[in-house]
Amino acid sequence: MAATPHRIAVVAQHGVIPFELGIPARIFGGARTPEGKGLYEVRTCAPYGPGPVRTDADFEINVPHGPEPLADAETVIFLASHERTSSHTEGRLSEELAAAFALIRPGTRLVSICTGAYFLAAAGFLDGLRATTHWNSAVHFQQTFPQVKVDPDVLYVDNGDILTSAGVAAGIDLCLHLVRRDHGTAVANVSARRTLVPPHREGGQAQYIQRPVPDGGPATTATARAFALGRLDRPLALRELADMESMSVRTFTRRFREETGVSPGQWLTQQRVERARQLLESSDLTVDRIAREAGFGTAASMRQHLQAVLGVSPSTYRRTFR
Repeated sequence: MAATPHRIAVVAQHGVIPFELGIPARIFGGARTPEGKGLYEVRTCAPYGPGPVRTDADFEINVPHGPEPLADAETVIFLASHERTSSHTEGRLSEELAAAFALIRPGTRLVSICTGAYFLAAAGFLDGLRATTHWNSAVHFQQTFPQVKVDPDVLYVDNGDILTSAGVAAGIDLCLHLVRRDHGTAVANVSARRTLVPPHREGGQAQYIQRPVPDGGPATTATARAFALGRLDRPLALRELADMESMSVRTFTRRFREETGVSPGQWLTQQRVERARQLLESSDLTVDRIAREAGFGTAASMRQHLQAVLGVSPSTYRRTFR
């Protein structure tokens, strides 16, 4: 664990959405050591100086800092603005925002939530990279910044030191992803529990589900999911899970996707990766044993899945978080 808190600067501009403004402070503020020491220091700043900043609601917020915190920040988060700026209309930074970007040190981690991606793109940081934003702005964003590879169908995109998220609640997922990346699953899960949100949604999950409530009655797949979570260490057949809900495989698969946004197979893989991460961080079990406990069967299979999701091998992941 770091000796000093990781410094985060959150850039709020006129038209900021209050819900999004609270996400970094809440998620990163809830990330603590076992002794209760905060792992992050979050400072909110405005590019035009301290003072009142308009929101998209019927109130203003008083931002205590001008752009100065950007100079020593290790992570800078750009929030969406409900008001149209030159970044939205012309694809260029305003004079104040350009001056603010000039304060950011090379190598600083840059993050956007929702249409905050417009500011990163206008500054040129997304050129040639895959990025996302709110699905409702994706077409306009792509037209404004043709040099960016826009993916409108995911919750967030991690390019290492440059990360973008979709709208509003996806910012929670991205911030939890960063806590998990910095300090491991256990710390991220505690922060998620403090906020009463799911601890993990993969970045590649769909931004929105067109039919979030299945048609035709109250039947759900919750019982099958709970059953599967308790038996990740053994093979689970789709037919077995469907029978638990008294559904055909076809109906079960459709309802499962409606309720979770992914297929049963994708969901099981996500849960098994999560289980493997927890065991790698918290136990001394061998990689072979963890592969069996998480339901991958062999170390080679687990290595392949962790490499695909995390970009590292099980042994490398364990060294990072132990």
